Amino acid sequence: MARNKYYAAAFAAFFIWGFFSFALKPLQNYPSLDILFYRVFFSVATMILINVLFRRKVVTQNWHYLRSLPVVEQRNAIVMTLGGAVFLSSNWFIYIFVMNHVSVNAASLAYLICPILTTVFAYFLLKEQLSKWQWFAVFVSFVSCILLGYGHFSAIFYSLLTAATYAFYIISQRKNTAIDKFFGLTIQLILTAVILAPFYPTDSGAVPTEPLFYGCMALIVVFFTVIPLFLNLYALKGISSSAVGIMIYINPIINFLLAIFYYDEQVSFVQLFSYFLILVSIVIFNEKLFFGKKKASLV
Repeated sequence: MARNKYYAAAFAAFFIWGFFSFALKPLQNYPSLDILFYRVFFSVATMILINVLFRRKVVTQNWHYLRSLPVVEQRNAIVMTLGGAVFLSSNWFIYIFVMNHVSVNAASLAYLICPILTTVFAYFLLKEQLSKWQWFAVFVSFVSCILLGYGHFSAIFYSLLTAATYAFYIISQRKNTAIDKFFGLTIQLILTAVILAPFYPTDSGAVPTEPLFYGCMALIVVFFTVIPLFLNLYALKGISSSAVGIMIYINPIINFLLAIFYYDEQVSFVQLFSYFLILVSIVIFNEKLFFGKKKASLV
C-alpha cells in the first residue's frame, strides 16, 4: 500500500528517538540549557550544509513558490513555521530537563500523554475523524496513563508540558503544507536558533572541552534530530496527525525497556501492566494497518 511508507517513516522516527537516552545520559552533568544551545546551533549548521551541498535547486524552487503564493497563504505558512519553531524548542528544553533531572520514566510518561493530546487536538482543531476502535484505543491509552501517573503526580506537570508542546508541533506541521518539509525544517531550526541566541551569552556555561560532549552532540544532531524530525514531517504528508501521534508510543516503550534492563530503574507490576495496555492500544488504533489485508483476503 502507498501509505505504508508514511507509517514506516513515523515508526522509524519514534523508534530512533527511543534510544535518545544513549546520547543524552552521558551529558547529565551539563546544564540542560547548554545541551539545547549546542543541539540547535549544530543542527542548524548541519541542515544549512545539506541544503547548500545537495538541495540548492529544491530550496530555490520552494523560495520562489512561497513568494508566488497569495498573501494569506504566505502568512499562514510563516505563522505555522514560526509556531512550529517555538513549540519544538520548548519541547526540546523541557524534555532534556526531565530526562536528566527528573527520571527516564518521567520523560516516558510525557510521551505517553502526548498521543492522547495529539488525537484530541487533531479532532477539535483539524477535524480529523476517528473510528470507534480508534477512540477505544485512546481510552485504553488514557487508562494506562492514569495508572502510570498514580503516585507520581510531581512529574505530571512536566510531562503535560512536554506532551502539549510536541502535540501542538505535530498539529501545526500537519497544516503546514505550503513548502518542502526539509526546507521547512531548516527554517524552523534557524528560527529556533534565533530565539535562543540572545540567551546564549548570559545563560550558557563554559564552552565544553571534553571530546565526549562533542561526540554525543554529533550523535544527537544527526541521529536524534535531523533524521527523525525529517521522517516525522515526511510521515505527516501521507497520514493523519492522530496516526503519527499514536506512533509516539514507540518512544516511551523503548525508554521503559531501557529504564528496566539498562538503567536498572525499579518498576512495579502496575507499570508493566500499563505498558502492556499501551501496546494493545497501538494495535487497536492501527487495526486497519495490521489486519486490513487479512480481512480483505477473507472477503
